[in-house]
Amino acid sequence: MATITTKDVENSIATPVIGLTFFAIASGFLMSLLPLSLPYFNLPQSLTPWLASVFYFGLLLGATCIQRFIKKLGHRRALALFLSLVAATVLVMIALPHQVTWLLARFVAGMAVAGVFVVVESWLLMANCAKQRAKRLGIYMAALYGGSAVGQLAISVFGTQGLLPFCGVLTLLFAATLAPLLIHKGQPNSLEQQSISRKEVRYINRPAIIGCIVSGLLLGPIYGLMPSYLTHVSQYGHYTGLLMACIIVGGMAVQPIASTLSTRMSKSLLMALFCLLGCAAVLGILESTSVMMLAASMALLGACSFALYPIAITLACDHLPAEKMVSATEMMLLCYSVGSVLGPLMATTFTEASNGLIVYLGVCLLATSIYMLFKSAETLPSGQKPIAG
Repeated sequence: MATITTKDVENSIATPVIGLTFFAIASGFLMSLLPLSLPYFNLPQSLTPWLASVFYFGLLLGATCIQRFIKKLGHRRALALFLSLVAATVLVMIALPHQVTWLLARFVAGMAVAGVFVVVESWLLMANCAKQRAKRLGIYMAALYGGSAVGQLAISVFGTQGLLPFCGVLTLLFAATLAPLLIHKGQPNSLEQQSISRKEVRYINRPAIIGCIVSGLLLGPIYGLMPSYLTHVSQYGHYTGLLMACIIVGGMAVQPIASTLSTRMSKSLLMALFCLLGCAAVLGILESTSVMMLAASMALLGACSFALYPIAITLACDHLPAEKMVSATEMMLLCYSVGSVLGPLMATTFTEASNGLIVYLGVCLLATSIYMLFKSAETLPSGQKPIAG
């Protein structure tokens, strides 16, 4: 079975990685800043969950309509457009501090962020071999999560009150936009982007789709519910910031390992192994007797949870031509977004137990591991071929 490459598409990763890094710092800072700044703008604290929900809904909807912008503008200009749109929503929130305005702004921001992700991911995936794609996705995930971690530290620099922290966010977004505006070389060759037809969808690797959905099912609750769990349920609540940082650091540290292993073994089997390690991390969290043991378990949980998405998306794109990379990344982001929206809702069904969130994560990881083990043991039926354009 021949692997179809990207038809000699040559591109540099400097622009998307630089832009993404500054964007990730700004986004990480803004996500923590918004709920903390509500009193300054005389907005109710009850607005917090709605801001998060409407943002993820925008992300979900945006993942379905990005391809036309990239097709018309190209990757570089599309990236500048989406980054500028995110900055514009921050300006609107500052100028018009009302509940409806903030909700609309976060919805638009979610759509724009979906555009940033699709542009950057498809840009990096337009490489000439699977090994290079895996390496690029590892760099992408490290920049994304590393930037988010640094963004949390920005609160101690800029504070949470007044307009200064928002000016800091805008400055970071401006720096992110400069990358595609000033670096004109290195974007993928202009190709006629093609959508994946309904007939072709059935040939896209199922473990890739499941991997993206499960990634959202895990990371949605980890981002949205884990801080509350650590603060109110865990006996180490005063270490919440440190423990959350351990999760993100674990997710960063695993990226080069995941990218290396994904080119040397079955990606389905690799996802199964990471999920098994995640189950071990869950047991470690439940049985922790010291903050050091809990921190190590949190780091392992982060590593296993954050490893799934880049492995899954490279698996989905392994046999795709460059013309369908944008459509594929849209589909994978859509799967991730569905998981991110459903994850927190599903996790709440476990809240009757004191460690309900951790049990939920363990169930997701164990079920996914079993599924991936079965799929990795299967062989394709005779005559069936992956989508090849």
